[in-house]
Amino acid sequence: MQNKIVVAITGASGAVYARVLLDTLVKLQNQWQELSVVMSNNAKEVWQTELDNDSYKNYPVKYFDKHNFNAPFASGSAQYNIMIVAPCSMGTLGRIASGVSDDLITRAADVILKEKRKLILMVRETPYNLIHLKNMETVTLAGGIICPATPSFYSKPQTIEEIAATVVNRVIDLAGLENNIYRWGK
Repeated sequence: MQNKIVVAITGASGAVYARVLLDTLVKLQNQWQELSVVMSNNAKEVWQTELDNDSYKNYPVKYFDKHNFNAPFASGSAQYNIMIVAPCSMGTLGRIASGVSDDLITRAADVILKEKRKLILMVRETPYNLIHLKNMETVTLAGGIICPATPSFYSKPQTIEEIAATVVNRVIDLAGLENNIYRWGK
């Protein structure tokens, strides 16, 4: 089965992570059958503020409104097997950890968890408080993967996009996709 991937973009700071993730997934389109995106209104505003554009509209993906519970990935029967939330706000994390499916992002995460498929949350906040940490623990115990938006520097990134790619590339690895990237010791 080819991968069916849903990317959720929340209103946390870090639109560059979402952009680099979408750029990377488009380059890896031979590894997925469907790529769907759900974006909150806050995410659109943050994208515009941080990146000075609305280029998220230009990707060759299927977009779904965050209130559209008729989206295919709102049901396990559609067999979406990977969900990446990038960046993931603490509010979204908290709703996922609590099982509150009040929008398409949290409903899709609930479906991915119940179906024992890959849920990767690129959490973006600093510092963490105890509530954040407990919510991360809850999601981890439920089968989700927490991948903080914490870049690495051993590949000597030179641009903001290259710095963001150090995290995105980890997410791509966690999703089980093949990506030709810098590897430590190679």
